[in-house]
Order: sequence, then structure tokens, then C-alpha cells
Amino acid sequence: MFKHARSAIVTGFMLSAFAAVASAQSLTVVSFGGDSKAAMEKAYFQPYEKETGTRINAVDWNGEMGKIKSMIDTNSVQWDVVEVEAPELERGCSEGLFEEIDYSKVLPESAFIEHAAQECGVGTFIWSVALAYNKDKLKEGPSSWADFWDINKYPGKRALRKGAKYTLEIALMADGVSPKDVYTVLATPEGVDRAFKKLDELKPHIQWWESGSQPGQYLVAGDVVMSSAYNGRIAQAIKQDKRPLDIVWNQSLYALDYWAIPKGAPNIERSLDFIKFASQPKNLITYSSNIPYGPPTHEAINALPDDIGKDLPSSKQNIENAIALDVNFWTDYGDALEQRYNAWVAQ
Repeated sequence: MFKHARSAIVTGFMLSAFAAVASAQSLTVVSFGGDSKAAMEKAYFQPYEKETGTRINAVDWNGEMGKIKSMIDTNSVQWDVVEVEAPELERGCSEGLFEEIDYSKVLPESAFIEHAAQECGVGTFIWSVALAYNKDKLKEGPSSWADFWDINKYPGKRALRKGAKYTLEIALMADGVSPKDVYTVLATPEGVDRAFKKLDELKPHIQWWESGSQPGQYLVAGDVVMSSAYNGRIAQAIKQDKRPLDIVWNQSLYALDYWAIPKGAPNIERSLDFIKFASQPKNLITYSSNIPYGPPTHEAINALPDDIGKDLPSSKQNIENAIALDVNFWTDYGDALEQRYNAWVAQ
């Protein structure tokens, strides 16, 4: 009798201990911090904790891939889900630093827009490089990159990012290449020559920018009449700083950040469950309501309220004639094109 009672006590203790462990479940989710992390807290972290009882340990990083490699090499992976940019995702996947995504435990790949569902990463938000201008300086705003090149109609300096990426794509679109054909053309020697020839036309009128804050500053100061710019920076200047700026979404270039799982992460199943939760339309829309980055799924894009969607790179009307940054292209050709670009700038 005592033996049975003792067995019951032990069994009860074990069940209590298991429940305590289960309730103490946690995930370490790593992001780039700042306003985006604050939006993630509202859209993903807090709701996931409430729904599942899993505690989210939110950690910031700056994209240092060496940290992940070091964890893997020393068999001490402590991070579960990491926000990574497209080039790091591509490189990390090829080097075996990330787990392959089992989409049957997230969403069907067809649920995502182009380039959002990658072998080792699930798109979490879309940002873009678009044409921006100061409405107080131009009575009639530009509508395309061809207008950006039109010095007669829009006299004055223009600003472009100091680098081959985005700049060469923009030059080809200004020269009449359709967004869907840009990378096909740019992958040929003739296409590269065509892009640089187009840049030659505008070179005397270009003021280069290197940090994301500069286009808005140049536009407000009247240093330039228009600029390529990161959409989030311009949207922030419009909404928070009440600047008279506007964005032209036609022929914009968009890229994604992704959720990835480091190789050997301790909670792969739970990590996939978190990514699935963060990919639901309701949660994606909450995120986009708090920061002007777009959701990566068709359903969320279609469900966006008009007052939010009009300011996002992924909304149906804004993405219609946009181009997705081709990470594979820049992995293959980036070094050579940047070298040629740097030599061209120095001439």
C-alpha cells in the first residue's frame, strides 16, 4: 500500500515537473532591433507568448554571420529563429549554416510572393528602393525612371545610391527595359554596357548617397529634385516629420528579410511553429500597421486595408510593376559589376 502511495507521489511529482518545464518553454528570436523589432513585439512576440505559453527571448544583432558559424562550429547553438537579409540567407544556406525549411509545417510555398519562400528562409517583410521627390519643389511629379533621366523637364541634381546594386537596374529601366526583363538583359555584356551608357547621360547631374538617411535630407534641403530612396525612410519622413515628400512605386525594386533557423538549433519544431504563426495574415498586417514594410504572402497583401496598403511596397497596386532584387544574380555577378562601377565613378 505504501509502495503504491509512494509510486503515485513520484508519478505526480514527475507530471508536475514536466508541466513546469512545458510552461517554461522558450524561443530565442533574433532580429535587427529598432522600430522593426518594436513592431514584431506587437505583431508576433507578445501574441505568440499569449497563445502558446512559449516565452520569446528577443535578441538584437547586426547580421554578423560569424556569430552563427561560431555557434555551429562549437556545437553550442542557442538561437532558434534569426532575421537575416537576402544575401546572408543565400550565402548561409550554401554554406550549411541554416536548416532547410519544411514548408508543410509553415505554409505552402505558393502562399508566398516571388522569392519569399527560399530553401532555408521564409520571407517576413518586404522593403524597397523607390523614386522619391519633394512635392513642394515639383509642380508635376515624375512617374518613372525615364522621368528621372529627363533633365529638360526636371532640371536639377538627382541622387542615386553609390553602388552598382539598384543603380544598374534603375538605369536599364530608364532606358526602356521592362522590370521583368532587367536581369535577363543585365546578365549579358551588352546589357551591362547599355546600363553604363545610360548612366553616362546622367552622370554630371548625379549626387551620390551612401546612407539611407541622406535621400530625404537632400530632398528636404533642395539639394536634389528627386532621388532613389529606401521606402521606410521616406515614409517615416512623411508621417513622423511631416515632410512634403512623395514616393513613386512604379518600377521600384523590392527585397525581403527572412526568418531562418540556424543549423542544429535546439527547438526546430517550435521554431517552425513560430514562423507559421508570424506568417498568418492577421499578424503580418499588424506588423505592417506599425512600420511601413510589406507582408510577403498573397493573402495578407490582398487583405491589407487601403489606408495601410497604399504606403507599402507589397500592396497590389505598388508591386504591380516592381522588380524583385535578384540575390542569385548579385551573388554571381556582384563583385565584377561593383568593380566596374567603382572604376566608372572614379573616371
